[in-house]
Amino acid sequence: MKSGCLAARASVLALAMAASAGSAQSIDPLAEKFGARESVHDIGISPEGRQIVLVAPRPDGGENAVVVSLADGSAEPILGAEGRTEQLTGCRFVIETHLVCGIYLRKGAGRNVEAATRLVSVTADGSKMQQLSAQARAAAYYDSNYGGAIVDYNVEGNPNAVLMTRYFAPERVTGSVGASRAEGLAVEEVDVVTLDRKRVEVPRDNAIWYASDGLGHVRLMGTQPVRESGYAKREYNFSYRPEGGSWTPLSQVTIDAGLSTGFEPIAVDPRENVVYGLEQRGNYSALYKMALDGSRTKTLVLGRDDADIDSVIRIGRNRRIVGASYATERRLYEFFDPELKALVTSLGRALGADKQVAIVDATTDENKLIVYAGSDRDPGAYFLFDKTSKQLAQLFPARPELAGIALGEMQAVQYPAADGTMIPAYLTVPPGSDGRNLPAIVMPHGGPSSRDEWGFDWLSQYFVAKGFAVLQPNYRGSSGLGTQWFEKNGFQSWETAIGDVNAAGRWLLDQGIAAPDKLAIFGWSYGGYAALQSQVLDPDLYKAVVAVAPVTDLDRLREDSRESSNFLIVDNFIGHGPHIEAGSPARHAGAFKAPVLLFHGDADVNVGVNESRLMRDRLRGAGKSVEYVEFKGLDHYLDEPGPRSQMLSQSAAFISGALGL
Repeated sequence: MKSGCLAARASVLALAMAASAGSAQSIDPLAEKFGARESVHDIGISPEGRQIVLVAPRPDGGENAVVVSLADGSAEPILGAEGRTEQLTGCRFVIETHLVCGIYLRKGAGRNVEAATRLVSVTADGSKMQQLSAQARAAAYYDSNYGGAIVDYNVEGNPNAVLMTRYFAPERVTGSVGASRAEGLAVEEVDVVTLDRKRVEVPRDNAIWYASDGLGHVRLMGTQPVRESGYAKREYNFSYRPEGGSWTPLSQVTIDAGLSTGFEPIAVDPRENVVYGLEQRGNYSALYKMALDGSRTKTLVLGRDDADIDSVIRIGRNRRIVGASYATERRLYEFFDPELKALVTSLGRALGADKQVAIVDATTDENKLIVYAGSDRDPGAYFLFDKTSKQLAQLFPARPELAGIALGEMQAVQYPAADGTMIPAYLTVPPGSDGRNLPAIVMPHGGPSSRDEWGFDWLSQYFVAKGFAVLQPNYRGSSGLGTQWFEKNGFQSWETAIGDVNAAGRWLLDQGIAAPDKLAIFGWSYGGYAALQSQVLDPDLYKAVVAVAPVTDLDRLREDSRESSNFLIVDNFIGHGPHIEAGSPARHAGAFKAPVLLFHGDADVNVGVNESRLMRDRLRGAGKSVEYVEFKGLDHYLDEPGPRSQMLSQSAAFISGALGL
């Protein structure tokens, strides 16, 4: 396998990341390097393989999209977003001369944040941009907040077209007898060159999702019934369209405390005329395929007795299904396609045996692939592989700022919970350290319907570079480890989840990894909630608490979703009962002994900024030590290098001060 490189790739990356204003500032140089966003926000290849599109972050926030010629490495900027109020979510080629890009728009703060999406068509030379989302009209039928989603990039008979969803609301025009009463989610075929539109699926009330077969035919539909109150029920009904037939019931999925029951379709394989989907198989989620010939015969494709199958692997312009994925100690990929299985194995050997390899995109004929490879100690890079020439060329590093910085090895470990259950976790210690008598941080993940996985982690590696040992527990309440492990989720079963988090800290001390009185906890989102709630269970364990965008009161979290159509799902997830009072850290500020540092963006739509403001006020009212940093205009992810670097630097200084380092 021959190795090569893209001409002038460094200058291409610099062009993509260029901005009109200055760069992020940080007191700590390491925080500035680790706080920088990944250089590749999104990347894709054109249908014929002559160009790639790179979406890269700007140093002052926002993103730039650049089209790069694979013949000579020349680059053409095509679109930019300034950040905070607008973001580029990604770009993909439809034909060699035109791309579709997604834009996320946001304004307001606190409980008055408004968000909207738009899809635009952009020429590959950047000379013309047109809005692909249907234009909003006063007193008309289009919901201006939702700009639609791409259902299929491959439409038979019209290579210039995509299938995309569009939401219709009934016209409300006083005195008009001709106003449209069409309501619901529809699918349209839209030409990205001419903007000609043709309705493919009529608006259907309660429709929330459509999927095609990768050939431009809509084959799957999901609906969510709504109560008279306007709130959506905790169930999804799925239908399929037989070849040349009408919509036919397929399956029903119900949601209880975050767990799904029933066959949940993902994608159609038109060659076999089947739909792939996930469903519980005993304690774990498995991948099945169901026949679409009317029999609905269901066949097990892949199941494990130690992990949930959580996704399918798709490739090419028609999103062909070629495998499935799951995570044990590491993320593993099972390929159904023997050729691709052999290819990925070969690429893994060429790029390094310890690296994880993933196919990111492919040309129409699948002869050229964009591949990502990385590991725990390597932030990774993107490569171009040509099957015909067998040439492998590096395109862009994911985090060039970290070149030359030694990173810690992420080791899978287990530790005992209070009831003796062994909890899986990842331990990372500073390179060159013997892993003993260190300042240490327990870092619970967000979610809670999520899990940590082996691989590069900018948060944990920053603290490791600062000399800390970091333990990341997959506490009970985490997803991917089966329904029994999930229990009733990390809120309703908070005592178990937070007990597991605190057991992680005690294990670090018992093993001599953490030095006495040198233990802190850091968490983001649910992880921030866990960091705060750890003080309620055991206020003497951690000597410093850092919480980013945390939940602090379960009833407030519930009420913040009351105006959402999915309120019943959120309400059911949080639950009712004594755990609301006991499991809300803001109601137990008097129990805190460790100093607390809070961060939150005031435009957070995931966890409202009032959660952190409440925690700050309660801690101050109880005479406790608390510092609070609020970022204006930023959302849940603090997705700008300056604020991220500030958060890292200030957190490290705060923890070091509290631990007497």
